[in-house]
Amino acid sequence: MRRPTLRIRKPVIPAIPGPGASPGRRRVTAGVGCLLSAVVLALLPLPQGADQAQAAAVEDSSVTRSGSKGAYDDFTDLEVTVHQTKGLRGQATRVTWSGGTPRGASEGRNFMALMQCWGDDASGPDRTQCEFGVNAGVAPGGIRAVSPPAAPGQGGDPLETATPTNQNRTHYVPFRPVAGQGDPTEDYTDSTYFTGGDTNAIPFLPNDGDGGGDVAFEVKSSLEQPALGCGARRTSTGGIQPCWLVAVPRGAHDPDGSNGNNGDLRSSSLSRSNWNQRIVFRLDFEPVGENCDPDKPERRVIGSELGTDAITSWQSRLCASGTHRFTYTQAGEEEARQAVTAPGDSSPGLGITVDPVHAPEGAAPVVHAPLAVSGLTIGFVWMYQKPGLVNVPLKELKLNQRLLAKVLTQSYADSLVPTREQIPDYIAGNPRTVAQDPEFQELNPGLDGLAKNSNSPIGFVVSSANSDMGRMVWKYVLANSDAREFLEGKADPWGMKLNPAYKDGVISESLDYFPKADLTPTPITCAGTTLSRSGLDMVPYANDMHDAGVKIRRGDIGTAFRCADGVLPKLQGEGRPTVTEQRQYGIVDTSTAVRYQLNTAALPNADGEYVKPTDDSLLKAVARMPDSDVAGVKAPDPAEAKDGAYPLTAVVYAAASVDQAEDARQDYARAIRYAAGPGQSQGTANGQLPYGYAPLPAAMRQQAENAADLLERGAPAEPSGTDSTAPNGGGGPGGGNADGGTTAGDTGGDSGGAAGGATDPAADPDASDGAQPSVSPTDPAKQNVARSGGLTPSEALGLIRWVLLGVLIAGGVAALAGPVMLRLSVRRATSPGGGAG
Repeated sequence: MRRPTLRIRKPVIPAIPGPGASPGRRRVTAGVGCLLSAVVLALLPLPQGADQAQAAAVEDSSVTRSGSKGAYDDFTDLEVTVHQTKGLRGQATRVTWSGGTPRGASEGRNFMALMQCWGDDASGPDRTQCEFGVNAGVAPGGIRAVSPPAAPGQGGDPLETATPTNQNRTHYVPFRPVAGQGDPTEDYTDSTYFTGGDTNAIPFLPNDGDGGGDVAFEVKSSLEQPALGCGARRTSTGGIQPCWLVAVPRGAHDPDGSNGNNGDLRSSSLSRSNWNQRIVFRLDFEPVGENCDPDKPERRVIGSELGTDAITSWQSRLCASGTHRFTYTQAGEEEARQAVTAPGDSSPGLGITVDPVHAPEGAAPVVHAPLAVSGLTIGFVWMYQKPGLVNVPLKELKLNQRLLAKVLTQSYADSLVPTREQIPDYIAGNPRTVAQDPEFQELNPGLDGLAKNSNSPIGFVVSSANSDMGRMVWKYVLANSDAREFLEGKADPWGMKLNPAYKDGVISESLDYFPKADLTPTPITCAGTTLSRSGLDMVPYANDMHDAGVKIRRGDIGTAFRCADGVLPKLQGEGRPTVTEQRQYGIVDTSTAVRYQLNTAALPNADGEYVKPTDDSLLKAVARMPDSDVAGVKAPDPAEAKDGAYPLTAVVYAAASVDQAEDARQDYARAIRYAAGPGQSQGTANGQLPYGYAPLPAAMRQQAENAADLLERGAPAEPSGTDSTAPNGGGGPGGGNADGGTTAGDTGGDSGGAAGGATDPAADPDASDGAQPSVSPTDPAKQNVARSGGLTPSEALGLIRWVLLGVLIAGGVAALAGPVMLRLSVRRATSPGGGAG
C-alpha cells in the first residue's frame, strides 16, 4: 500500500561564497549557514495537517458512471458515484451525483431514483428483478404501474412493451424473485416480498441546488432480503453471483414529452423509456449462508452486542481452520457471565462481556482476553428544511449530558403525544421537541428552521436490552452536575423540567437499561372501539442497537399513534417517510453507526471537549481507563475521558473458565488468538475487524495471547488484583503485565504508537500507518487501517526534522572546526612561548 507522502518545507540557507573567496572563509560561511539552517528548521512549524495521523486507504471500490441523452432530457453531464461496491453485507453505501438540473423547491421533477436488483446477465438486471414500488408516502415515479403507448398525452410511454395487467386492467412491471423464493407478483400493489416499511428503494430523491445529491443507500444481503439472494447465489464455478444498484435519473419530462402534472412527473421509473436511461453498478457481496460445514460440532459463544459484528465476521475463518464451528448467541452481558461461571456440557464456554466475570469463591479461575475496542454513539439521520429552500441533511450535531437526560426521560412533549395534541399538564411549558429547546439551539447555532415541529425527531430510540452499556450511559450522564440536578428535579435555566414519572430515584448509576417510566394512557376512539396510547407507542423500543440503526437509517422507528380502521382496529403511525422527510436519532454501537452510514453526534468528554468516536478518540479513552475490580480488565469511566478521549468507549472482553474439557479450552484459545491477531486487521471482508471497532493496542493483544495460553493450559493462575479467582491473562504464570498492558496509558498507548494498533507490521504487510476515524458517515471501504507501532506523519516529520537538525549542527561544527583550529594554531605559534620546539 502507498505510504503517506512526507513533505518538508525547505529552509532558506545563506548563499555560499563563490570560488573567489578564501577556503577558510568559505568553510566558516558554510558552517554558519548550517547552524542557521538548523535554527530555522528547529523553529519552523510543521506543514498544516501534518500533525494528523494519516494512512493509506484500503482498496477503493468506488465506481463512477455517466448518464446519457434521452428523447427529452439530456443526462450526459450527469455523473453518479457508488462509493463502495465490494465487500458488501447488509449495510448502507454512499451514493453521490453531480451534473444534473437543480430541482425547484416544490416540484416533483429533476430527481434520482435508486433501487437494488438481482440478475445473472453481465450487463445488469432486468427491471422485473428490482426491489421497487410499494413505497411509503406518495412519491413521483415510485410505483410499478406503467402506461402503454395507447395513452398519448396521459403519461403513456411510446416504448412500453407488453406487460401484465391487474383486474382493473392497469399495466404493471411484476417483481420476479430469485429461484426458489416464490412466484412473480400479481399486481403493482403486491407486497409479498417487500413493503413500504422495509423496502430499500428510494423512488424520489430531488437534485439539490447544484444539480447533485448525496445519500446513504441501504443494500441488503440475502439475510435481509431472500428474494434478491445477494451473497448467497453461486456461479457455476463456485463464485458469488453479483447484485446490482440501479440509478434512474429523472428530468423534466415524462416519456410522452409532457411536463407531468402540476410540476410532478407521473410515470414510473420502471417505465421503459425511463428505464432505458438507467445507470447500472455491479455490487459484490461477501458470502452469505452456511460458511461452515453444518456437520461440524459447535463451540458456543454468548454475550454482548458490542461483540456481534466482530465475532460474526471471524466465524468463517475460525471454521476453516478448525474441527468445530463457532456459533454466537447475542445476549446481555450478565447472561454471558452466568454462562461462564456455571458451564455445562451444552452451555456456551466463552462469554463476551464488558464488565468482568467474578468466579464464585472456590470455583475455577476465569481468564479475560480483550477482543476489540468499541463504544456507543448517538447516530442520526436528520433532514431539515431551511426557510424557502428544499430539505437538507444535518451533518454535525452536539449533545450534552443534560440534553441526553431530557430525551431519555421523555421530557419533550412529542415523545408522549402527537404534535397536534395538547402538551400534558405535568410537563406544561416544556418544548415539544429537542430542536425547540433553547439549550439545543444554543449548542447548535445557525440551524435556521429547526424550531418548526416538523424539523425534529419526535423521540430518542433505545434498545430494550439490559446491558453493561446502559450503566455506562447513566454513569456518563450523572457525572455531569447539570444533568444530575435536572434528574433530581431542578429545572434548567430556560425553565424546562423533568417528566415527573422519572423522579424519586428512577435513574441511578446502577441502572442497566433505559426505562419507559411514563406510561400515562391517552384514550382514542377507533372504529367504535376505545384504544389506549402511551409514550411507549409514540417512541417504542428497538429490539437491539442494530435494529435501532436500521430504523434510524430508514427514518421509521415504528411510532403508532393514530387509528387504523380495519378488521381489528389498532394503532399505527404515519409510516416510513420519503428520504427528504427522515428525522430519527438514538443510541447505537459504533460498528452499527458505520455500517449504516449514520451521522454521529459529538459529546463532551471530561475536559468539556466535544468529541466524536474515531479510532484515535476511542484508543485515547482506553489508555486512560482504570482497572475494574479485576486487575487488567478495564472499566469504562467517562470521568477519565480527557485529552481528546471519547467518553462512551468500552473494551470488549472474552471470558472463559479454565474448568472445561481440554479440547474445548484449546478451541476457545484458538479463537482468542485469531481475534487478537489476524482478526485485528480492519476491513469489510469476512475474517476482518469491521469498521467502527478500533484495533487493540499491542499490549492488549499480548494480554489476549497470555489469556489464551492460560486457558489452554487449564492451570490456575497466581492470584492477582482484588479477585484472586479471575486471572486476566495479563498476570500469573507466563502472564507478563498484570495491568492488562496499560503501562503506557499516560501517553495514550504503547511507546511505539501501538495504541493505534491493528496487527503486527512484521506479520501483516498490508497494515498501514496511522489512525483514521472509524465512525464517520463516509464509506467503510474508503476508511483507513490503523497499524500498531507506526509513526504518524507528524511524528515522522518530527523525527526527520530532528535527525536533519543533528546533521546540520554536526556539519556546521565540522565546517567551523578547521578554520577555528587553524586560527588557534596560528595564535599559539605567535604567542610568547609558543614557538617551535
